[in-house]
Amino acid sequence: MEQERDLLTRARTWLAEDPDPETRAELAALIDAENLPELTARFAGTLQFGTAGLRGEIGAGPMRMNRTVVIRAAAGLAAYLKNQGHTNGTVVIGYDARHKSADFARDTAAVMVGAGLKAALLPRPLPTPVLAFAIRHLGAVAGVEVTASHNPPRDNGYKVYLGDGSQIVPPADAEIAAEIAAITTLDDVPRPTTGWETLDDTVLQAYLERTDAVLTGGSPRDVRVVYTPMHGVGRTVLTAAFERAGFPPPLVVAEQADPDPDFPTVAFPNPEEPGAMDLSFATARDAATRGEAPDIIIANDPDADRCAVAVPDPDSVEGWRMLRGDEVGALLAEHLVHKSASGTFATTIVSSSLLSRIAAAGTGTPYEETLTGFKWLARVDGLRYAYEEALGYCVDPEGVRDKDGITAALLVAELAAELKEKGRTLADLLDDLAVEHGLHATDQLSVRVQDLSLIAAAMRRLREHPPTTLAGLHITSADDLSKGSESLPPTDGLRYHLSGDEAGTVSAARVIVRPSGTEPKLKCYLEAVVPVASAAALTDARTRAADVLAAIKTDLSRAAGI
Repeated sequence: MEQERDLLTRARTWLAEDPDPETRAELAALIDAENLPELTARFAGTLQFGTAGLRGEIGAGPMRMNRTVVIRAAAGLAAYLKNQGHTNGTVVIGYDARHKSADFARDTAAVMVGAGLKAALLPRPLPTPVLAFAIRHLGAVAGVEVTASHNPPRDNGYKVYLGDGSQIVPPADAEIAAEIAAITTLDDVPRPTTGWETLDDTVLQAYLERTDAVLTGGSPRDVRVVYTPMHGVGRTVLTAAFERAGFPPPLVVAEQADPDPDFPTVAFPNPEEPGAMDLSFATARDAATRGEAPDIIIANDPDADRCAVAVPDPDSVEGWRMLRGDEVGALLAEHLVHKSASGTFATTIVSSSLLSRIAAAGTGTPYEETLTGFKWLARVDGLRYAYEEALGYCVDPEGVRDKDGITAALLVAELAAELKEKGRTLADLLDDLAVEHGLHATDQLSVRVQDLSLIAAAMRRLREHPPTTLAGLHITSADDLSKGSESLPPTDGLRYHLSGDEAGTVSAARVIVRPSGTEPKLKCYLEAVVPVASAAALTDARTRAADVLAAIKTDLSRAAGI
């Protein structure tokens, strides 16, 4: 009974501070109904600020995304910046078109001004890479992007960048979190109603001018593209970038063209999710019936920092095949090598090892691997190109030190146009890479849970009872990534390197298991490398790779108990 009274007291205290009429009404109704299970879920702790900033379901209470949580986060960030000596610096703030994004952005601007800093607010919902560009372009000391990227409609998030234009990494995240925890009441957080600057389109125009830099002057531009912004904020910026570059206007998927925070046509607004691309495929098929068959399909996620690509596939029911992030990553790398790009190529430990072979086969391009996330990739010395398997590509690190779905789309379109001029396709180039370097087939085993303890239990089981073989392949080395190494900071993950088979049909395989940093998922990243003697052997190689990956999934699921 005492616990129930304490819970209700904490809820009423939170209610008294909540500046948002919507979440106030929501919480008041829960208190009046004494809905203890729901109140317990919302007050079981606080939404933790980490290297991904904040991300969670919108609602009342400290375990949800709401204006109270955002104001505290902004105040913690402001205190951190002032402790770092940035007493008069500018914080630039961007936001997407999700529910509450504009409110969270304005609250952040007000808190910064109240703390004595300057705040510059982007003029409207815009892609995340525009915000990442704006930080360095404006000489800001930090940036905030209000977005939940490709999460479900009920979510929102809060992503923090420092003045170098890259996302925060330890120890900055913990130091900001400590400042947030030190805030006892919103009464201690000044929030003026004016004083920040709302930017015009000058920064956006500067970003668009910069997008031209990723292309080669005079390169082919004849490519037909179907494009979907997935109900997000990418359309106007991408189509403007295509127009500037001289590409034909993309055919936009009408049902998903405009921002809509409810994402009515998709269960998850993520191009990787089953069904998310169905309308794009239908749009492409319809165009083909009019004699205007597209060469490729391009999709952005809702905040347009990711880029997905599909290619024609007559053997598929849809007539199209989605390329994996690793495939697009390899294609862009090969394209950049042929453009004589100089600098370091980088990817994450969970992405395909094919990038290392492309880099080595070019002109000995430097190559590095980092932990998962662009917060690490962006910090690679001498970076020229970076990608991660989750559809993120950085093709202009001097302009945007983060993944950028707009410039990546431009570079994909340029490559497709160059190949088209030669009577070839993206799929043809992938075949060439497989013959040259071996077929690097990748897949994922991803388990979404309601109870986060199941993820911890799976990781513990693998550590206490590690497998010795997977799919009949011997594990030659097992790395507990939580211990860190000379090249990698500690992270909760396990990495297995597997030998090839005796018949020589598989030369190597690799598995990495880690909890997702942004979703309630256990994610397992699989790769099998199959030698390919010639283009004629590709079909058999793909079959062998698919069989090996399927067997690894089965054995890994059993070993992890998931």
